[in-house]
Amino acid sequence: MKSKITFALLVILTTSLMGSSFAVAKIGLQYISPLLLVGIRFILAGLLMIGIVRLFKRPHPKKGSDWVKITVIGACQTAGVMGCIFLSLRTITAGESAILTFTNPLLVVILGTIALKINYRFIQWAGVLLGLFGVFITMGGQLQLEIGTLFGISSAIFWATATLLIKKWGQDFDVWVLTAYQMLFGGILLLVLSLLLEDLQLVFNPVSIFVLIWLAIPASIVQFAVWFYLLQNGNPGKVSAFLFLAPFFGILSGWLILDEKIGLTLLAGGVLIFAGIFLVNWPEKTGESTKSVESVLK
Repeated sequence: MKSKITFALLVILTTSLMGSSFAVAKIGLQYISPLLLVGIRFILAGLLMIGIVRLFKRPHPKKGSDWVKITVIGACQTAGVMGCIFLSLRTITAGESAILTFTNPLLVVILGTIALKINYRFIQWAGVLLGLFGVFITMGGQLQLEIGTLFGISSAIFWATATLLIKKWGQDFDVWVLTAYQMLFGGILLLVLSLLLEDLQLVFNPVSIFVLIWLAIPASIVQFAVWFYLLQNGNPGKVSAFLFLAPFFGILSGWLILDEKIGLTLLAGGVLIFAGIFLVNWPEKTGESTKSVESVLK
């Protein structure tokens, strides 16, 4: 990337959009039930992005099996991750949900070792242990298995699973086409689950409409576009090392927008988790692309 200032500004933009969406979503839950809100968000975002990729004539899959793979990725990345996040926000703070969700790079190392037999370096395993200890501290030094906590952890598990699926299948697809259709398919699944499982609540007013537009466009399309641009135009290992900023912005936005309290255990645990994510994504050598857990998206 030509300008370090441009790089820094784009990193702050995409990670702040990632993190602040937790607080914005929590506001939306006052007017729209969780699965319905996230379903509408990603159907809208997916349709808009599909229009963009068709306009620019990006290559689409030809085989039915490829569309099945995209659907499975959407079920994990959009329906699983985002559904669990929005459900977690009913009972835990935006900051806590963000921290738990963004432990996914730590889980990628564990699941990648078990499922794909990937060999990670000592520093990455040190990051996993440090991050998991941070989760323990964040939860107040004891395992408080509240329903929101379980949903937050589940969102990280779904995200880690989706990352490994993208690592295995992603090279078969144009990254923009994959992103667009997995959002749409995941959003449709969330909408179906909402109709089957939820007591539907849908209140349209200026606040709820703003929330939907913000989550669908800046927090989805813009955020994805900037993140992929950074991965494609910079060293993926270095870019991914800044992923720890997203839960920081999640905590900060929860404090600024929702007046959520930042306790000592949340602060201390968050610092350990940020450090763990940073170590997991730390490049082996300057200028060399490594097994950063997010480099699979390049």
